[in-house]
Amino acid sequence: MTLKAVLFDMDGTLVDSESVHFNCWNDVLAPFGVRYEEDDFCQRFSGRPTLDAAIEVVEQYNLSVSPQWLAQAKYDAFEQFVTTNLPPLMPFAEEVLEVVKQSDLKMALVTGSSRHEALPILKGYGFYEWFDCVVTKDDVQNPKPAGDPYLLALTTLGISAEQAIAVEDTHTGVTAATNANVPVVAIPNKHTLGHDLSLAVSQMDNLQQLWQWVQTKL
Repeated sequence: MTLKAVLFDMDGTLVDSESVHFNCWNDVLAPFGVRYEEDDFCQRFSGRPTLDAAIEVVEQYNLSVSPQWLAQAKYDAFEQFVTTNLPPLMPFAEEVLEVVKQSDLKMALVTGSSRHEALPILKGYGFYEWFDCVVTKDDVQNPKPAGDPYLLALTTLGISAEQAIAVEDTHTGVTAATNANVPVVAIPNKHTLGHDLSLAVSQMDNLQQLWQWVQTKL
């Protein structure tokens, strides 16, 4: 079946935001005397829902706040940061988004971030209007690793799972796409090289390789 759409993850796939997420976590946890090292934290939590990470941190350190409070504090810290500081783009991100937009393919963003986290980045780079569909964790009852975000994107675009390809960098993201029966290409970053990406139909080094591969499917 002919490829009709590319569905992009955001954090770690289009923007190099894992370090920003990490720094926000450490800022929120500092009053509790908790501090992580970046590599350890990102290997452990990259791609996982913020609330899941908060639950684990609260339990591990027996914090005096609820996981919901901690997760919201982290959301607020990230949103405040990206309003005035854009995380750097991943290699070839802008070029690939532009050529996909100029093609006959539809393009969606499917992110585990909240809408308040994602929109300042997308609008800051001028990408928001490029996407035919933007799905955040706020738009579904069950965010990644559930398949709901991808199912919503497919419905919004009016295509079937076989007509799309997802692009993800984490085990959580690859699992989410697979749960929606969407074939997924994995492009791990330095923090997710150790993730189990075996469910992906292909693993690549960067977004440029992805576009070269996509062209063979048109």
